[in-house]
Amino acid sequence: MARKSDELSSRILRHVSDKQYRPQKIGRLARSMGIEHGEYSAFRAAVKELMKAGRVVLGGGNQVMLPDAAGVIIGRFRGHERGFGFVVPESLTEHGDLFIPPGASLNAITGDTVAARITRRGKAGDFSRVEGEIVEVVERGQSRFVGELVRHGRDWIVLPDGNALHSPIAIGDPSARGAREGDQVVVELTQFPSADVQGRGVIVEVLGRRGEPGIDTISIIRHYHLPEGFLEPVLEDARRAVREYDPQQVLRRREDLRGETIITIDPDDARDFDDAISIRRAGGGFELGVHIADVSHFVRPGRPLDGEAAHRGNSVYLPQRVIPMLPETLSNGLCSLQEGEPRLCKTAFIQYDKNGHRRQTRFANTVIQSTRRLTYREATRILDGAAAGYPEPVVQLLRDMDSLARLIQKRRCGQGMIVLDLPEVELVLNEDGEVTGVEPTDTGFPHTIIEMFMVEANEVVAELFTGVDVPHLRRIHPDPPPDSRTKLARLLRVLGKKLPETAERRELIRLLESVKGRPEAFAVNLAVLRSMAPAEYSPRRVGHFALAGKAYSHFTSPIRRYPDLLIHRLLDEHLAGRLKVRKHRASLPSEETLVEVGKHCSYTERRAEDAERELRMVKILQFLSTRLGEVGSGVVTGVTNVGLFVQLRRYLVDGLVRFDDLADDWWDLDPRGGCMIGQRSGRRIKIGDPLQVQIAAVDIATRKLDLALAGDAPEAAGESSQRPRARQHESKPAAATPTPRRHDRHRRASPRGRQRSQRRGGGRR
Repeated sequence: MARKSDELSSRILRHVSDKQYRPQKIGRLARSMGIEHGEYSAFRAAVKELMKAGRVVLGGGNQVMLPDAAGVIIGRFRGHERGFGFVVPESLTEHGDLFIPPGASLNAITGDTVAARITRRGKAGDFSRVEGEIVEVVERGQSRFVGELVRHGRDWIVLPDGNALHSPIAIGDPSARGAREGDQVVVELTQFPSADVQGRGVIVEVLGRRGEPGIDTISIIRHYHLPEGFLEPVLEDARRAVREYDPQQVLRRREDLRGETIITIDPDDARDFDDAISIRRAGGGFELGVHIADVSHFVRPGRPLDGEAAHRGNSVYLPQRVIPMLPETLSNGLCSLQEGEPRLCKTAFIQYDKNGHRRQTRFANTVIQSTRRLTYREATRILDGAAAGYPEPVVQLLRDMDSLARLIQKRRCGQGMIVLDLPEVELVLNEDGEVTGVEPTDTGFPHTIIEMFMVEANEVVAELFTGVDVPHLRRIHPDPPPDSRTKLARLLRVLGKKLPETAERRELIRLLESVKGRPEAFAVNLAVLRSMAPAEYSPRRVGHFALAGKAYSHFTSPIRRYPDLLIHRLLDEHLAGRLKVRKHRASLPSEETLVEVGKHCSYTERRAEDAERELRMVKILQFLSTRLGEVGSGVVTGVTNVGLFVQLRRYLVDGLVRFDDLADDWWDLDPRGGCMIGQRSGRRIKIGDPLQVQIAAVDIATRKLDLALAGDAPEAAGESSQRPRARQHESKPAAATPTPRRHDRHRRASPRGRQRSQRRGGGRR
């Protein structure tokens, strides 16, 4: 009994210590943790014991939270080039992010985990203002940086790329590595910079001449510490798996589906095919077969392949470059569901009635042989009637897939699935990796067909393991936190839309439906996106907000995601009947182990996304640097005390229209209202407004794009020679304009660029 109580206490502490946790009353906390009715008394007792021990406290509104650690706030530091910064706390605080004024950041740089204390509380306009100082750098986020080597007088410095480090790094002797001025280099910091001390470092690698083809990609790989190549033990383990594979022996133990009509649908240039689909009409409805490459058969626990896959966490898809989780011997070979080749799979068979409601599910180890590999464009053409030259069974299967997917989509939307409508573009690259243009992403319904099927398969496997009460790695997407809902409601008021701060899912869906096809649709969808919490991997019993699901796990992409591989192994235990044996259950990964695995895989996923996003930005900025003066349409995404952030609709990148580049006027800045008002002209510009803007300047190293209003430049205003300026009522920005926080949404921008659509496997769901 004591052990059970200790386990419950540990679960409570892990839950309330999670960075996504928001203080809740005891009843709601129990529901969010998945506490069953019969456990509730023991749960309350465990909470009380933790309160007696001082490990949790009841805050305002009798909400359970962690006690402050002697007034010290632990969090991640985010610095600004003008010397100030913010500490983003690891757990909820009453004041949100802590402002660190210039000179109070010790020698912390962006990405560091720091300890800070509050030094002053006050008001800035209608906002509370809390300032602090960093008292300790707990853990460095990174010590290696990539940048350009330049000569500054008699000294040598490296100008770091990106926004993590805003000051140059002094270099003693660049000749030790044979570096020359203009080289792109990797620097190891030996002395971190502070307000009055310059950073110093040594060159550890010369990447090549800045601006040469491929240097931008290798720079991003080094900056994000992405793995390259595989060590020989890993490659040999992959070769061993291939050598030991005996098709005849393996196939006898599997359900043979090689006679079925089964297809894959992927982007034009995809190489690894990890999912395939079959459908049978049965009982007035459908039986869907979702066939997923059985990577677990080849990647065994404890072997070098498994260790490397766990370390990498996922494949990384950069423009024209893939860093795979598994060697290509497997990822593009035996594990890839290639047309006409027998392949091992784990299959989820899901039966539906005529309305698209699930009736029954079963799982099996199978062998399939893909009848046809289709691209998304081909599938769209076939469904549009251009089916000549394709086998009739393939055409009929595709039509059945279309019918069933529409039923599933209707059902899921009726259950409250949130679908965001945001535009996407793909980069068009030449052989040197240079952007030659952009084009809208293909949005044909076959993308939605595959997404619906993958989401269904991911959900039913999570429901299986939830039903047998076995710890497993879930894909969780918490409800939006209260502070985000408040900011969303405030921003929507600026856009003329009403949404209560306590809005429920249905009200959010009605809002999105009400703006479809309207000018403000982009701004509203973007605001909703930014209000959502990130999705992550965790064994916590938290559902999936965007999908309106109670249980969800990643199962459909084991070639490129390690969490899926773990689910496949657990499914093997289920199929062998071993999950019913208590003694065997004890040998499975514990919840504590899964927590750590989940944190690591969530980190590697964020790292991959950040790397892909930054490299795309670099390549687009390189392209835009050749198009200075070009005029295009944009939409205001943020209002700050330095100007307007505007997203170019064609390229989907944000640029800054500085106040210095606005028409002569006195501008009143209203951050709370998300707008600014010209006192002389009376012009009001707010978040969501469409604008015509001109590309004014590009700084690739700092990832900055400067824009100017087209047709409203200072010379066009004509009546005053006075410099334009802003008169600020408040110093806090109106709306933050960071890259949208990751969450699992429908039709998310593809981290594979033109290589493979991330809508596969439910996108980032």
